[in-house]
Amino acid sequence: MIGMKHTLDATDLLCPLPVLKARKRLQPLNVGDLLEMRANDPAAIVDVPHFCAEAGHALIETREDGDVQIYLIRKDG
Repeated sequence: MIGMKHTLDATDLLCPLPVLKARKRLQPLNVGDLLEMRANDPAAIVDVPHFCAEAGHALIETREDGDVQIYLIRKDG
């Protein structure tokens, strides 16, 4: 089930802030909701997939838009 799509701009934030902001933004969402997060911290490439795996969320897509990475996360469980 896919729910509403939400956004988070974490550009110009350094580790661990992108993941901490994502965790906080995901908390009130419903299961199945999507969070599209933009980040340009080089550590996010490792941190976001690890966070999703540990927190039980699905990393649906990772793509680049210039020097910004875009992560599409589905809230699970």
